[in-house]
Amino acid sequence: MTINQMPNPTGKTRYIPQTKRRILCIFPKYSRSFGTFHHAYPLMGNVRGFMPPQGILVVAAYLPSQWEVRFIDENITLAKKKDYQWADVVIVSGMHIQRPQINRINQLAHAEGKITVIGGPSVSGCPEYYPDFDLLHIGELGDATDEMIKYIDRHHQRPAAQIRFETRERLPLHEFPIPAYHLLKLNQYFIASVQFSSGCPYQCEFCDIPALYGRNPRLKTPQQVLAELDAIIAAGNPGAVYFVDDNFAGNRRALAELLPHLIDWQKRNGYPVQFACEATLNLAQSPKILEMMREAYFGTVFCGIETPEPQALQAISKQHNLSMPILEAIKTLNSYGLEVVSGIIIGFDTDTPETAERILEFIRRSQIPMLTINLLYALPKTPLWERLEREGRLNFAENRESNIEFLMPYEQVVAMWHHCITKAYEPEYLYERFAYNIKHTYANRIRVPNSPARTSAANIRKGLTILLNLLIRVGIFSHYRQTFWKLAKSAFKSGDIESLLGVGLVSHHLIYFAAECTQGQESASFYSQKVRTVELTNA
Repeated sequence: MTINQMPNPTGKTRYIPQTKRRILCIFPKYSRSFGTFHHAYPLMGNVRGFMPPQGILVVAAYLPSQWEVRFIDENITLAKKKDYQWADVVIVSGMHIQRPQINRINQLAHAEGKITVIGGPSVSGCPEYYPDFDLLHIGELGDATDEMIKYIDRHHQRPAAQIRFETRERLPLHEFPIPAYHLLKLNQYFIASVQFSSGCPYQCEFCDIPALYGRNPRLKTPQQVLAELDAIIAAGNPGAVYFVDDNFAGNRRALAELLPHLIDWQKRNGYPVQFACEATLNLAQSPKILEMMREAYFGTVFCGIETPEPQALQAISKQHNLSMPILEAIKTLNSYGLEVVSGIIIGFDTDTPETAERILEFIRRSQIPMLTINLLYALPKTPLWERLEREGRLNFAENRESNIEFLMPYEQVVAMWHHCITKAYEPEYLYERFAYNIKHTYANRIRVPNSPARTSAANIRKGLTILLNLLIRVGIFSHYRQTFWKLAKSAFKSGDIESLLGVGLVSHHLIYFAAECTQGQESASFYSQKVRTVELTNA
């Protein structure tokens, strides 16, 4: 063994650096969107961001312990000039939607003469998007990461030309370190996150997950997941944990092995969190798993329903949504206490002028309160992109909400989106759907104890802060206050204040986000090309 190598528990050697390095890890600010829940933050006290970024926190934890590492999430606070000056190397990660902010960070770091590194899903999918970064890390954590660490240790000046490190041997998920939660204040986030698996066995036409992470889900051990949950609690538990797996039920056998551990952890710790996850709708066909999810206190499942139209699901290779009637599947999930959140996409080739009304009828019949309604967008490395490229139907004009030349007129498709999101989030209609779920979904959840973990002074202060802000900002000053009070009076009468707090927070964001969509201030697609300014302040 050489002096600069050491074995890890699996026998693989890890590079030991010979120099001290200061590493600044930055996660760029998101453009505001449906899923950032930013309108809810003022009601919650010190919450400033939606969810801590798993990927770059894992990288921060993987870096040599001899190095000084700082982490800045620009959704919480912007990196300042002094932060760049402190660092030797600046590492950035993000998705395609964060591309302008990623390149801005690169420019600021280069202005201070620092080596810059870009990793994560965006550069892994499209390295050509980042020609000015010094080092590109393409792919997941693995041999490329080790080579990158070795390079950073041995080179203290920016390279003359860009260098690429591409992962060929991925680090097994069961060897991943616990994300560096100690580098952030977790109580500043709306929700915490944890990852159990990576990859998805399905191959939906518009999704880039199989290309990036594979179709055979890789797994962490239950013990790893529990250790990460312990670390989340220690870092400032926000009360809810989202499993960010591309498909939490992608490997049913592994999930069945994990859930008893989660149940035991919840019981031992007094049910300090409620879990949420993403899964395919056919999860409804696994009653044993659903019963264990109920016992583990899962409250929400995001399902990519995409459309209620069977011919569209066939066309986009999402036949697994048709393995049982969609409305029946939703009711089944509700019966185990799982509120369904749905992804809805407008702009499929099979859409017709009647599609918008069919979507609204589906919302009415399903009683799903929250739906992410977006225009279809073609991501690189997807079958959709490849098909549309062959057909000459990609359009990258900056004044468009989507890069797709739809078969229907573009303006008509955007108008359909506008009609759906405006109607879906009318306050009265939204609160009716939430009221249905309080009665027919939340009531099916287990009754958790009033444990010290749930009735801590911090939780009580947080609950009182949210309640006071809801009563004043929504109950007195909002334009939908009469709708709010219908639910609030019922909640006070039944003593179900917890449901009121959750519904009030989420509804407030959805109602105001939809209003901004109506005013043309928000995007019709998460990946919209239309140029909008990202507010870069520390306010």
